[in-house]
Amino acid sequence: MSPYVFLAKLAVESFVKDKKVISSSFAMELLQRTGLSKDLSDKLLSQRAGTFVTIEKEGNLRGCIGTYLPTKENIAEEIISNAIAAAAKDYRFRPIQKEELPLLSYTVYLLGKPELVRDLSELNPKKYGILVKTIPVDFSQKQDVVFNGHFPHKSGLLLPDLAGIEIPEEQISIACQKAGIDLTKEKIIIYRFTAEKYQ
Repeated sequence: MSPYVFLAKLAVESFVKDKKVISSSFAMELLQRTGLSKDLSDKLLSQRAGTFVTIEKEGNLRGCIGTYLPTKENIAEEIISNAIAAAAKDYRFRPIQKEELPLLSYTVYLLGKPELVRDLSELNPKKYGILVKTIPVDFSQKQDVVFNGHFPHKSGLLLPDLAGIEIPEEQISIACQKAGIDLTKEKIIIYRFTAEKYQ
């Protein structure tokens, strides 16, 4: 088992069973005892990256939450936080229960830094994930703007190499659907990113 996946599994099981958020140092101690950490201790505790954690139950999606940019001190803390969020805060599913734990499998993605896409030829759904964002209103243009106290900002993310997605246009369309972006009325900017996948 990958150390990243072990970390996600440990975080979810500790949270679901005992309502405890494990510390990265405690997780590293366990990894070292199992021999899984070998060359990864430094990377997990000193490097930062966005991560996504996907949880499946008997082959069906049970939760998926992530961050495309790092929000925590290190990769270990990022995985712990996103694993717990995938288990307990994915609005599409009820929180994971104790009796489900033996039936779960985990995938962890370490994301590269997003790069602005200037042309569709730069996209490849098998190699790159994408992040789409609506373009903010340009007040230099004369247009009607409905202002309700804040500017709406929509964004959607799609991981790379997903089954059934073969062409960039399909990838963009699905990412926009996830974000509630109407391409007939809203303009977007697109970023691409690489992702290391661990199962």
